[in-house]
Amino acid sequence: MHLLMFISQLWRDVRSQKFRTFMTVFGIIWGTTAVILLMAFGQGLHHKMMVSAHGLGERIVIAWPARTSQPFQGLGRGRPIRMKPEDVLLLRREIPEIEYLSPEFTNWRAQVKYGDKILLKRVHGVGPDFAPMRHAIAQMGGRFLSLVDVDKKKRVVFVGDELKQELSGDEDPVGRHIIISSVPFLVVGVLIPKEQDSSYSGRDEDKLFIPWSTFQALYGHRYVDDFVFRPYEGLDSERVIDRVYEALARRFRFAPDDREALHIWDTLEMEKMFNALFYGMRIFLGIVGSFTLIVGGIGISNIMNVVIEERTREIGVKMALGAKRRFILWQFVAETLTITAVGGVIGFVVAWGLVSALPAFRIEEYVGTPRVSSQVAAVAVTLLALVGLASGYFPARRAASLQPVQALKP
Repeated sequence: MHLLMFISQLWRDVRSQKFRTFMTVFGIIWGTTAVILLMAFGQGLHHKMMVSAHGLGERIVIAWPARTSQPFQGLGRGRPIRMKPEDVLLLRREIPEIEYLSPEFTNWRAQVKYGDKILLKRVHGVGPDFAPMRHAIAQMGGRFLSLVDVDKKKRVVFVGDELKQELSGDEDPVGRHIIISSVPFLVVGVLIPKEQDSSYSGRDEDKLFIPWSTFQALYGHRYVDDFVFRPYEGLDSERVIDRVYEALARRFRFAPDDREALHIWDTLEMEKMFNALFYGMRIFLGIVGSFTLIVGGIGISNIMNVVIEERTREIGVKMALGAKRRFILWQFVAETLTITAVGGVIGFVVAWGLVSALPAFRIEEYVGTPRVSSQVAAVAVTLLALVGLASGYFPARRAASLQPVQALKP
């Protein structure tokens, strides 16, 4: 019975004040749409930046042998640390926390020939673990370098996707030969296109990768330019880096705390910085959107105060006939929550429609793909509930505190 009375009263108010109700609901629609769109764009941009950052590799550490900066055991400072591939590979046996590990050699200007095209490109000598660390995934029909390729010093090459396009266009080079520094190499795979916004030697899309053992035989390099490793997921990368320093300090006789002996780039720290930055940005966007929603809530509160003024005698009659204060209180709170819910649902639909339509404008490259995730929806629903409750409670409490005698005065 109470529900029917409530619906009847609400419908009567809506019909009698159509414009006022429309403006009230529109404020909530606008606020809800703003909250969802701002948070969806923030989440989409965050996701795009993390995907681009992971193009370099996820949770990887890149290390460059450098020079000592401290005297140690009678040896002077400034000694170069020269590491061979076997020195790098020993780390896996000494440090079980390392999941993947690969030495890396680099030739920055190798002559590459395919057909009648001759280019100067970067050639990298790496191991098979390089692929999972650096997301070097082969396109259909190809593969990355294998352990057999390294052991047998095979002349095989993995080609970046942009370089493949530059060399052979739409022709599939897998199974064909590329001439690298006057030596024929069999193409075994082409890189799947990937986003990559950071690097330490250029984008992978424009490189050639060959087995590190073949690189040594081809160019005569004895010492690695750098090495890449990745700790197992969930482990503290700083602790693993400390163990790498300790292991190499024993082998090359330098102080374990000499951080200049190796130059380290821990990409997990970069990822943490990115996450902190974008979480902060998403919170900021959520706050900006919530202010818009709060403005709509203030509009509802003002309207409810007006409604109470108009229905003062009605409230007095109800209370004189025995209606309890909590009934009056929750009647107006329920009306406010209903208006808020209607505006919120419409706002959700509008925001979802806009987000769904955005891919047609092809702006993903610049702002990512906005997503109305469950997290965004939960935040928006929570804000709506709080705004609706706060907007209705205080006017409703004023209505419930009226004395019947005062309310019935003409």
